[in-house]
Amino acid sequence: MEKEKGSVHARRFIAYLVLIILTVLCLVWFYILIINATRSKNDLRVNGFSAIPSTHLMENLNNLFHGTQPVLRGMLNSIIVAGCSAFLGTYFSTMTAYAIHAYRFKGRKFIYTFILAIMMIPTQVSALGFVDLMRKMKLMNNFIPLIIPSMAAPVVFFYMKQYMDSNLPGSLIEAARIDGASEFHIFNRIVVPLMKPAISVQAIFTFVSSWNNYFIPSLILKDENMKTLPVLIAELRSADFLKFDMGQVYAMIAFSIFPVIIVYLFLSRNIVGGVTAGGVKE
Repeated sequence: MEKEKGSVHARRFIAYLVLIILTVLCLVWFYILIINATRSKNDLRVNGFSAIPSTHLMENLNNLFHGTQPVLRGMLNSIIVAGCSAFLGTYFSTMTAYAIHAYRFKGRKFIYTFILAIMMIPTQVSALGFVDLMRKMKLMNNFIPLIIPSMAAPVVFFYMKQYMDSNLPGSLIEAARIDGASEFHIFNRIVVPLMKPAISVQAIFTFVSSWNNYFIPSLILKDENMKTLPVLIAELRSADFLKFDMGQVYAMIAFSIFPVIIVYLFLSRNIVGGVTAGGVKE
């Protein structure tokens, strides 16, 4: 009995130790980012790495907000694109997964396999055709090409389908139909609340993915006032070497991650339940 208790305590100690190490490894990069945002251009270039913060944070932020790039406008653009992408992507992917889960129709398995196969196609393969199509539709320099395609998210669909297979019994749907509820009522009033943990998880992932997206926005958005933060950061980073201010770049990156942290904190209470429940079969 004593040996079993000792073994349990040892395993628990090792588990906590590993978790602490992983936490430190995840957070140390944020710490370095914040520290570098407080340092000047010359300090970063001459002294390299430092674990001690400096006093140039306000100077870097002042240079950032009073520079040539519309940083606040870029922040608003990123919030609009990422927010709409997260909402539409999770809602319609959940609706698609519900259709595959709840209905039995011819071609159902083929559609499911086809959607999963789309996940294997890299974005770069279809980028030129996509940009050419947007140019013909006169949607260049517009948020629509960045938001509407996010409604069809195969990865989100797959996760939602797996979650429904584990946590959405068919008997519940049938009971709602017998009570006379319409399909949209069942989906919005019964399915969506039950899927809240999974929706929260995928909303975080979709928001972060859209927020960090650089490739497609750099091809679509040309007007400075329409560009998102990743595009503006890349432009700031690729400036002339003599005018390049690394402290300003770090300040801009630190500024750009705050909305992501806020979204995560707002939805994080559901993330553990959403991740673990999807892997449990009835």
